[in-house]
Amino acid sequence: MTTYFPATLPLEGLVESKKILKKLISAHRYLAELKGVVATIPNEAILINTLSLQEAKDSSEIENIITTHDELFKAELFADMVKSTAAKEVSLYVSALRTGFELVEKTGLITNNHIITIQE
Repeated sequence: MTTYFPATLPLEGLVESKKILKKLISAHRYLAELKGVVATIPNEAILINTLSLQEAKDSSEIENIITTHDELFKAELFADMVKSTAAKEVSLYVSALRTGFELVEKTGLITNNHIITIQE
């Protein structure tokens, strides 16, 4: 098995290709559209919480941690309910996502200390 070593930064050569810049324009437009739609939602936290639950569930499946949306939503709503091992694991993932989001929102960047805090 060979070990992968990422390239050192800054990268040499042209990073801003025409293809990347064209995609950047459409990505910017879609993000602006999403920002506008989110502003119309009375409670933005509902959208963020739902998306983080879905992302955590899907990412956990890669590690063979399988649970259902129903199990996750119940675990979120009823904290005293007995959670399955998978639901607990996904809940921890969601908690880490929220922590990371809050740290980046507060400071505007992510540091090594932030990463350590998220992993804890």
